[in-house]
Amino acid sequence: MKVVVATHGHCFDGLASAVMFTRLLGALDGHKRKCVYRACGYGNGQARADGTLLNGDENAILDYRYSATGNVTWFFDHHRTAFQTSEEQSAFEANKAGGRYFYDPDYSSCTKLIADVAWRHFALNDPALADLVHWADIVDSARFESPEQAISRTDPILRMVSVVEHYGDDGFIERMVPELSKKPLAEVARSPFIEERYKPLGDKQARFTERVRQSGQRMGRVVFVDLTASVLDSVGKFVTYALFPDSVYSVVVGVLKSGAKVSVGYNPWSGKPLDTDISAICARHGGGGHPVVGAISFRVSEVDRAREVARAIAEELA
Repeated sequence: MKVVVATHGHCFDGLASAVMFTRLLGALDGHKRKCVYRACGYGNGQARADGTLLNGDENAILDYRYSATGNVTWFFDHHRTAFQTSEEQSAFEANKAGGRYFYDPDYSSCTKLIADVAWRHFALNDPALADLVHWADIVDSARFESPEQAISRTDPILRMVSVVEHYGDDGFIERMVPELSKKPLAEVARSPFIEERYKPLGDKQARFTERVRQSGQRMGRVVFVDLTASVLDSVGKFVTYALFPDSVYSVVVGVLKSGAKVSVGYNPWSGKPLDTDISAICARHGGGGHPVVGAISFRVSEVDRAREVARAIAEELA
């Protein structure tokens, strides 16, 4: 039986969710299902979890927006923007009675949601994956002790996070799911496969940090960063908070190979309360995310529009 597993690509939580879900399927039928992994994203040219992609005997969507295609047999997500339309949410509500649709926006990671559902509904508790669940929860909820720790890459696991975010396409997920299912996370993170792919990323992330340092400007409690002058070869989360520690929110606009992107975030180390749902702001402009972080993607031809939206959001948050 072929199972298409459509998960959030280039995302550590998306990869970890695929591992946890695969383990659940294996426990249910003794590995009689053959999983095919697809990395989905919201950017230009990235795959969507639609009817074309979901062509298996069973189809799962993990850590990604719901699709009312009629052939989704498993669904796990924790984003507040999981449903683009009221029709999609109605379809979800109508189908979840089958017991395989699980959505909870209060969860800090999709991996943790799958792990808890596996225990509560299917009596599966796999201690071997506890470290993976733990780290997915830390990374996706930014539960680091400081912004400096968040951008540090001295820990092999955090280096692996960077590798996943940069290389996490279909083929990468296909390779990593079996590895992480059989070996401890720390062992995989220290493997030559991961370390070799991290080496060029270290310099790229240093260049990104310097560009943020030079381009960042304060707008009240917001740090606004326009990086559209040239295409980015790397993007680093939390850099704005390390460089501007007293900022409450950040708005970064940049150009990737796939198009322009606006990233919006709340600084959990600012000491100031979160008073705005960032996912709601991003949803107004066609994006999505969580209350504390969100993003909006634009086509390559829409750089000017992305810049306008980014500045408007910065002014709103300021």
